[in-house]
Amino acid sequence: MTKFITFAPYSPQTMRKSIQIILLGMSIACSPNKPEFSLPDVAAPVAAVKPFEITAKHGHVRVDNYYWLNDRENPEVIAYLEAENKYMDTMMAHTKGFQESLFLEMRARIKEDDSSVPFKLDDYYYYTRYVEGGEYPIYARKKGSLEAPEEVIMDGNELGKGKSFLNFFTSVSPDHNLAAIIMDTVGRNFYTVMIKDLRTGQMLPDKIENIRSSAVWTNDNKSFYYSIPDPVTLRNFQVKRHFLGSEASKDEIIFEEKDQTLSCGVGKTKSKKYIIIGSGRTDASYAQFLDADNPGKPILIAPIQDNVQYSVDHAGGDQFYIYTNLNAVNYRLAQAPISNPGSPNWKDVIPHREAVFLEGVDYFKDFLAIEEKKEGLSQIRIIKRADNSEHNMEFDEPAYTAGLGYNPEFETKTLRYSYTSMTTPNSTFDYDMETREKTLMKEQPVLGNFNKANYETERIMVTARDGKKIPMSIVYRKDAFKKDGTAPGWIYAYGSYGASMDPYFSSSRLSLLDRGFVYAIAHVRGGQEMGGAWYEDGKMMNKKNTFFDFIDCSKWLQDNGYVAKDKLFASGGSAGGLLIGAVTNMAPEVYRGVIAQVAFVDVITTMMDESIPLTTFEWLEWGNPNIQEQYEYMLSYSPYDNVEAKAYPNILATTGLHDSQVQYWEPAKWVAKLRTMKTDNNRLFLYTNMDAGHGGASGRFESLKELAKEYAFVFDILGIKE
Repeated sequence: MTKFITFAPYSPQTMRKSIQIILLGMSIACSPNKPEFSLPDVAAPVAAVKPFEITAKHGHVRVDNYYWLNDRENPEVIAYLEAENKYMDTMMAHTKGFQESLFLEMRARIKEDDSSVPFKLDDYYYYTRYVEGGEYPIYARKKGSLEAPEEVIMDGNELGKGKSFLNFFTSVSPDHNLAAIIMDTVGRNFYTVMIKDLRTGQMLPDKIENIRSSAVWTNDNKSFYYSIPDPVTLRNFQVKRHFLGSEASKDEIIFEEKDQTLSCGVGKTKSKKYIIIGSGRTDASYAQFLDADNPGKPILIAPIQDNVQYSVDHAGGDQFYIYTNLNAVNYRLAQAPISNPGSPNWKDVIPHREAVFLEGVDYFKDFLAIEEKKEGLSQIRIIKRADNSEHNMEFDEPAYTAGLGYNPEFETKTLRYSYTSMTTPNSTFDYDMETREKTLMKEQPVLGNFNKANYETERIMVTARDGKKIPMSIVYRKDAFKKDGTAPGWIYAYGSYGASMDPYFSSSRLSLLDRGFVYAIAHVRGGQEMGGAWYEDGKMMNKKNTFFDFIDCSKWLQDNGYVAKDKLFASGGSAGGLLIGAVTNMAPEVYRGVIAQVAFVDVITTMMDESIPLTTFEWLEWGNPNIQEQYEYMLSYSPYDNVEAKAYPNILATTGLHDSQVQYWEPAKWVAKLRTMKTDNNRLFLYTNMDAGHGGASGRFESLKELAKEYAFVFDILGIKE
């Protein structure tokens, strides 16, 4: 499937649209009451003030009193983070039992001995499964038929023994005899690769450390390509080739990306004939190719151009498919001859359309399957190659997400796709592109008394302050909701990097809905829910549109009776945490409380420090601080820089000590400054996972404990005790 270049390792999960589905129901609990107790009289930690001047190249000087917190090796820093954790634990000690019951409630909805729908690749059926009590997946396969004996590729529960964190993938060789096991045990996205011989079950001596989660095999099964991150900036800057049986230190550098604003990675085309090396930043990308049967030096497809993204695929024949936004803000699909693939030779297959955003394409012998968005809603369109006849697949709910699944077979008429909504658990379908018959292969089970008919989802178009219509997806439990302005509410958004936050099902969210909450996803500018222009209108010098959209959607919920004016909570993570920090400064009165997860809140300092991971890579998303106009615009909304002496809502900030994307010190500094500036008596907590990175706790159950802590924070403020 052609989409913007990503270089995730081989697994069924990473080949599908990434939708976080932690599947879980319960009965309606009590309505919110006022707390009947006083919080412990415990002094909050106070970080030492150590003024540090930061001077921009154009002369502007800022004083950062908490800059010293950026040294994770400093015992004083660790002591402060641990003191904040202890303070939160003390202040929330009375909720420990409730947190445990919430955790068990959410866990009880999960079918613990679960498995994915197998996919067929050559003569094997591959799948993942979980065992009861197991935190991690087991990658497995069967040869010839689903009745054949199971072969375990790797058991994540065995791999994770004795480890506080584990994230791992597998990449099977073309002849199905070897598997690269790719794992991160810290959470900073530095992976180690080991090779397992699937014929004997033995691990080979090959071991490569500190790679970036990819292993792309050559077709002779004797070597694979992988990318290397810079140990300081974490930018992927090299692609190397490893031959089995050789020392990793002798691996040849195939390509080095010298442009500090670009990150590189490696993938493989659907035809398996070509290996693609892609380099990209937020506004532009370019690609090179090698023959996977006989790799030589990388051959350039087309040089990089500002504001032009493209990615490459091949599905047989003498043409590449090019997915690009060149002269096409909503993207188009082109073909180019392999012998001369430069952009002057890109000929349209699917031309640009003003009203439709092209998200991706998958290629089959007789069909093209196209994933696109129209008016913010997912569509899947099928084109028959023989006569160019086409049809759209039909979906009935007002707010939903449908996407192309993992389809490795080329000569098939069956398309696998996924479907979910805010009331429908993640579902896997097989669709006959010829007869138009669809077969439900699996709907993720939700244990307990869950019944989707008890819940209602709506899609609202909110008029923003500048007149733009902002889509918002809403869900609530029918018998627990009255549109009378009394319900508690929770609103979420992301709004950066062109990432669309489509409506999806979450079984853990049922713990909110069954307690009378209204839950909303605001599809704010900065994503691409409404097309490429939606992204452009929420980045760089238009970034404040993201924040204004979120505030306007929040007020709409209150003004139209969906949510009480004093019971609205908001959350967002990473760049979505920036959103939460910004709106908390701009409109603190709108929210009863906010949860800012791994929040990017110190925009200026981070963008000025080119040694911080991924900084230069980000300049075309946020702005270049060396350009005064862009610096001043970022400074005008940066959450850390705009903390004022005023009342703020209740705040829970979370982070991970080993986060490689948003450094832990950003939320730590933000909380430290808020403590000295805010004039209210509301709760302000900082929770640092001392063992995890950007994604939080690993394992399907451990992550629920962190979610239970967040839910308990909100419920306790509202006086919900069970």
